[in-house]
Amino acid sequence: MQELTLAVVGIDFANADGSNRLSEALMTMPGEPIELVPEPKNKHDSHAIAVISPRGVQLGYVNAERAPYVGGRMRRGEEVNAIFQGVEGASAFVRVRFGGGIPMLPVASAKPAVPRPPRPPRRTEPYDPHAFYPDEDGPEWGA
Repeated sequence: MQELTLAVVGIDFANADGSNRLSEALMTMPGEPIELVPEPKNKHDSHAIAVISPRGVQLGYVNAERAPYVGGRMRRGEEVNAIFQGVEGASAFVRVRFGGGIPMLPVASAKPAVPRPPRPPRRTEPYDPHAFYPDEDGPEWGA
């Protein structure tokens, strides 16, 4: 038996029926069973494997690097069980177990989270609708 944690990609996109994948992922509790559904006729990737929530809403897809491996084991008839592991930022994760049995959630790390640097204080001057307010430069713009 082998267990893997897999990233779920595409949670930022809406489903064809208009349902919100990220919202559904946020409503799914860690440990809830989820379904992995191969999509061999997917026009973008014949190895695509959809990740479906307990309520039948698509959360996204198994990432493209792992989908051929997981799909191959599914096609060989191996029993594959999956549970929702969690959401971190804009990413979701599932835990998969091959060979029968229910996957176990990994034990949380005992090391403390890395603290983020404090945000700079906000401006307190009164807003002047006729003034020029340039965007503050930041590392994401290469400044």
